[in-house]
Amino acid sequence: MTLLLRAVALSFVAPFPAAAQDQLFRYQPHEQTRWVSPENPTGAKGAGGRENKGAKGHAFETIPKGGSHVLADVRGAGIIDRIWMTIEDRSPEALRGLRLEMYWDGARTPAVSVPLGDFFLHGAGQMVSMETALLASPEGRSFVSYIPMPFRTGARIVVINESPKPVNLIFFDVNYRQLAQQPADTLYFHAWWSRERATKLGRDFRILPRIQGRGRFLGASVTVLTNPVYEKTWWGEGEVKIALDGDQMSQPSLVGTGTEDYIGTAWGQGAFINRYQGAPIATWEDDGRWTFYRWHIPDPIWFHKDIEVALQVIGGARKNIVQGLLAKGAPLLPVTIDPGSRNNFQKLLESGKKLSDPSLPDGHTNYYRSDDVAAVAYFYLDRHEGALPPISGPAERLEALRKVQPK
Repeated sequence: MTLLLRAVALSFVAPFPAAAQDQLFRYQPHEQTRWVSPENPTGAKGAGGRENKGAKGHAFETIPKGGSHVLADVRGAGIIDRIWMTIEDRSPEALRGLRLEMYWDGARTPAVSVPLGDFFLHGAGQMVSMETALLASPEGRSFVSYIPMPFRTGARIVVINESPKPVNLIFFDVNYRQLAQQPADTLYFHAWWSRERATKLGRDFRILPRIQGRGRFLGASVTVLTNPVYEKTWWGEGEVKIALDGDQMSQPSLVGTGTEDYIGTAWGQGAFINRYQGAPIATWEDDGRWTFYRWHIPDPIWFHKDIEVALQVIGGARKNIVQGLLAKGAPLLPVTIDPGSRNNFQKLLESGKKLSDPSLPDGHTNYYRSDDVAAVAYFYLDRHEGALPPISGPAERLEALRKVQPK
């Protein structure tokens, strides 16, 4: 088991077993603890707190519009254990307009390239108090990561300001350990963001397009801004599908039973925050904003050749309601009718029957729909370079953001 996997195994088990507790007091002679912050921008030993005679002389930085700031630039082998930061402007434009990038071992392309808010589970443009196994925001006004991020020869973390305004205040620290070396089979942390403003009917949204290599799919966070043409109908009937090691996405190895099922709940999806799954934002009656996440820590997903992860964009309502949406011109494609048992379950795509067919029973009707969907895929891979294309630019990321409703 690599250092990375030991860290994952020991950090996210509750309650602590005795073996994990032992690690808390085991002396590690080959590890050196370092913090990078504005008060010690290099993280060097004995180099912190030198301004203003040590009395909080340099606690924050400023990032002009169109500028960037390097949070940490580390040389040598190590592992990042924790990242914390906060910013003064936490509007939807700032959360989606600031871009977080991470580079490992001098790579030319980032292994992590994600809007800051989406990375930290705030993709719906609103920060709420949360504590999960990997990411947290104790009072809904800060960003905390506990994701283990190993590197062999160096690490560089950058925040790029592509929002409409300057970042007047950004406070941060990056906590890491210097190591003599990494085990040969240590994997690199990656994260990638994508968005479809209007998903195409019948085509699954790719949370993670197919990538080659060996690694571990750590999990995903997804933000859905529901299309108002579907009124207040339920949007989350789509199944998560994961194709592994040569699978075709039409016949993947791993298939769930519905969106809310994937994150461990059922029969709809309210707001909740758990250690390994949750939905920090779920605005049923307001403006149709949802963010949800799932961490595959107790149930690891390994891949040895390639992987692809997709989400079906399927909603559901009673048959008469779906018929009413069709009559109003809503773009949708009926999929199934569930009358309440398997005996008369209707597979409309196989039968070719139209929803207006009088022989069809009444029941809950699933249908492909078109919504605004964005996602972050978190994974480990056996390559330090970025594995996917650059994410979309600020104009596309900021387009049609849904404003948070004042309370």
